[in-house]
Amino acid sequence: MVQVIGAPFDLCGLRLGSRLGPDALRLAGLVPALEALDISVLDRGNCRSDLSGKITEPEVRCDGLRNFDRLVDCADDLRRMVGECIDESAVPVVLGGDHSLAMAGISAALERMPEDLAVLWIDAHADVNTPGTSQTGNVHGMPLAALWGLPSGTTGLAHEQWEKLLHSIGRNALSPNRTCWYGLRDLDPAEQKRVRASAVTMHEIDRVGVEQSISRLIQWVEASGAKGLWVSFDVDVLDPILAPGTGTAVRGGLTYREGHLLAELLHEQLQASEVKMVGLDVVETNPLFDRNNETAKVAVEWIASLFGKTILG
Repeated sequence: MVQVIGAPFDLCGLRLGSRLGPDALRLAGLVPALEALDISVLDRGNCRSDLSGKITEPEVRCDGLRNFDRLVDCADDLRRMVGECIDESAVPVVLGGDHSLAMAGISAALERMPEDLAVLWIDAHADVNTPGTSQTGNVHGMPLAALWGLPSGTTGLAHEQWEKLLHSIGRNALSPNRTCWYGLRDLDPAEQKRVRASAVTMHEIDRVGVEQSISRLIQWVEASGAKGLWVSFDVDVLDPILAPGTGTAVRGGLTYREGHLLAELLHEQLQASEVKMVGLDVVETNPLFDRNNETAKVAVEWIASLFGKTILG
């Protein structure tokens, strides 16, 4: 079974608007696309997200972490919903929203398999900044750093909030040695030092292709000893010509066919492996910057390929 959970929260990203992403993906036919593959799907609706009252917009710098209390409130409810889904032996498909909330679903999985979980971060960005290294102050660039339990690297209110955030997402930290990336092409200086050898950049994809690069990653996951894999997919890994509706577009991303080949090969290799997919995030779909909901449509097609859709059926 697959359970769909919406996370309509966008207060920690570069642009407002990805709160509309979950409904855009639903309207693009996500549930019918999965049901066409003979998958049982339950849409659990959306997690709680308080977007009322005074909101600090992304471009406004402030003391501490922007919209922190609303982030923690939303993340707590999403973590609860994802945990219930995993406890029911279902695969959660979390629809964002900005990438900050990936820490909620992954931390729920870590609570249940603290020694056995690896994470595949499919994204143009590494998202391992801390408050002390972030150039923007946007928490959507920090979720992996929080999951790793990295120190804040700063003082004052931001440090206090960071400590509270680490406490709220649980004591089971994700090992950096169980983290791999795919499609990287825009890293901050501090992130370049933190990214491991388990990273596939667009440079490597250009040189060796999707098939060889994803095979290397799956082999790496198996060698790590992980039994479960959480896949976190940011639509900005795709080239913005293909997927313009996103918060942090960077030119030079995956083409349509490269993206689908990635999903198809990932499905095939996981089917042949003892490592099983535990959960999936699909984040940063922003209809306000899209054309005719094209980004959501592409994302739904990508999800279908990841769950086994093929040309010949």
